[in-house]
Amino acid sequence: MARKTEAYLDTSAAIAFLDRSDGHHDRFRQLFATPPPLVTSALVVAEGHGWFLRRFDTSRGLQFLAFLGALPGLTVVAFDADAVAHATRILKKYSDQGLTLADAHGLAIMTDRRVKQCWSTDRHLGLTGVPLVR
Repeated sequence: MARKTEAYLDTSAAIAFLDRSDGHHDRFRQLFATPPPLVTSALVVAEGHGWFLRRFDTSRGLQFLAFLGALPGLTVVAFDADAVAHATRILKKYSDQGLTLADAHGLAIMTDRRVKQCWSTDRHLGLTGVPLVR
């Protein structure tokens, strides 16, 4: 059997899956039932942890980290000096789009790894032509 191709995991998809009140919860619950290998940014990890920490509490922030740690086949791409430079170039190129640094790093990851699918509710991450799964 052929290996499933990687999908990029954005913060919004992880939040939608974990927060039952999110309008996209049911869709991502289905997707996480049989996920392909997933790749994400270290900035997504930080962004998601911060979201749960601010919206709920420390416990929910730690549950978010545990969820990511338990995902089979999840690759977390580091955010180092080279990634800062690459993301900055993307931010300049799409300066009219209101991208965050995490969005730009995600776009860089999808481009570099030739990711064919993006799990996100954020329209910005479709800029590379990678289809969004909402």
